[in-house]
Amino acid sequence: MKQLMSILLLLAMLLPAGIIFAEEPAKTSAPTEEQAAPAPAATPALAVAAAPEPPKPDPTGANAGGIGDMVGYSSAGPTADDMKTIEDVKKTEPFAVKVADSVGKNRIAINVVWTLVCGFLVMFMQAGFAMAETGFTQAKNAGHTMAMNFMVYGLGLLGFWFTGFALQMGGAGPFASLGGGATMNGEFTISLFGKDFGLFGTKGFMLGGEAYDAAIYTMFLFQMVFMDTTATIPTGSMAERWTMKSFMIYALFISGILYPLYANWVWGGGWLAKLGTNFGLGHGHVDFAGSSVVHLTGGMAALAGAIVIGPRIGKFGPDGKPRAIPGHHIPMAVVGCFILAFGWFGFNAGSTLAGSDFRIGVVAVNTMLAGAAASFTSWMYMWMRYGKPDISMAANGMLAGLVAITAPCAFVTSLSAVIIGSIAGILVCISVFFIERVLKIDDPVGAISVHGVNGAWGVISVGLFADGVYGDGFNGVAGTVKGLFYGDSSQLIAQLIGTATNMIFVFVVMYVFFKVLNMIVPLRVDPELEVEGLDQAEVAVTAYPDFQTRHSHR
Repeated sequence: MKQLMSILLLLAMLLPAGIIFAEEPAKTSAPTEEQAAPAPAATPALAVAAAPEPPKPDPTGANAGGIGDMVGYSSAGPTADDMKTIEDVKKTEPFAVKVADSVGKNRIAINVVWTLVCGFLVMFMQAGFAMAETGFTQAKNAGHTMAMNFMVYGLGLLGFWFTGFALQMGGAGPFASLGGGATMNGEFTISLFGKDFGLFGTKGFMLGGEAYDAAIYTMFLFQMVFMDTTATIPTGSMAERWTMKSFMIYALFISGILYPLYANWVWGGGWLAKLGTNFGLGHGHVDFAGSSVVHLTGGMAALAGAIVIGPRIGKFGPDGKPRAIPGHHIPMAVVGCFILAFGWFGFNAGSTLAGSDFRIGVVAVNTMLAGAAASFTSWMYMWMRYGKPDISMAANGMLAGLVAITAPCAFVTSLSAVIIGSIAGILVCISVFFIERVLKIDDPVGAISVHGVNGAWGVISVGLFADGVYGDGFNGVAGTVKGLFYGDSSQLIAQLIGTATNMIFVFVVMYVFFKVLNMIVPLRVDPELEVEGLDQAEVAVTAYPDFQTRHSHR
């Protein structure tokens, strides 16, 4: 009975940090006569010493979870001593083993349900994007804008299923908090300076073969809805003049190739994630939930697309000054922003991939605070600068704050979250006017400013404000994540490298892609259709058939 109480007390004291671990082999010592005696084939002693079997897919999840998961999946455990204790208990306390196995399996089940539910929340963000972008555009193009937001979900899903997930996560397994995924072990790497640089995954195409695993399918759903957010962002900056044919080709390209490559470098065990282990730069490029992977990628693609496709007819006058083209339904846009804010809880808190990680409370509160602070500062900025507040800018301000907190949400205090969000709210206002008035780029919904500018700010802020409380073992580096203000300047360097890489890589690739695509399938509709409106011409529907709409803002 004492042994049972001892093992249960030990297991209860070891809490998870929510980071994937690699199980350490048991320490060896000089063999005794007792140890030298041959053991039966089925004994635990032989199971520990024998070479591990190649990983196999677990499509039902029947093998997920056990006594080891009760101990946890932190970077520091279970240790060799923990595993030895577990093996001793298996010999002497079979009932305790059954209890511990059940607890471990339930823990994995909680994590799987948590990850899936959060993925469902992120999927619902597509409705928020559809409403926000449609509300910020003209009535004559409402059906077309809504159609792009609808179709990007299905097209993105197919592209990500076909090639994207494999390129992104094909070398990232196992997914310890989800109880499986060890078969995703095919990362294509090159060697430079004596270091391995991961470039893309090679397993999991069409979720076939070794990817037929319950944990892998769970991870696929969660990663897919993140990708779809990225794919949606350029539909705002290129709205009201983008042909449906070229849009569909774009959706397959970004979901199947472009997004997965950068996501692999950060989340799939690629070279940016290894800046810490390879070069001692903090914990490598740290992006907890996607300020750079999701939002900066989408923002840079939106910038490239807006430049190539050009401004809407009538946006700039003969003198080059921008003209206002008001959105037709601001209430719809504001409701869409609230839906996005609600879905963001799945975005950020879900990125723990573990409902048993109590840090989700901190993540959720930081997310709320940053969004609220940003909406307030953008509201006040417009009021002080122009004499009146602007609800549309405040709504975009809230989104900007949410974008900015997405990378640091798990690593900062509530005060830092408010500071990060407050700066984001001002940045989005300044950026919108700079892009429109100085760069002469037409972005109907402010997508470049919300996602691009504040995606960069958010991921850089990790290197400033991370307080060293969370993230032990993140990206394979011992210790917690600290920023410049807490004593680790190298983390800021890693953040800047990842940010610069994203901006250069994504912009150049997408600019070339849009240029080449435009030579094959025109990006832009005919001027007559643009003036008349795209609903009937492009998607054979009129969003408001009972109302007369203005056809031009010349």
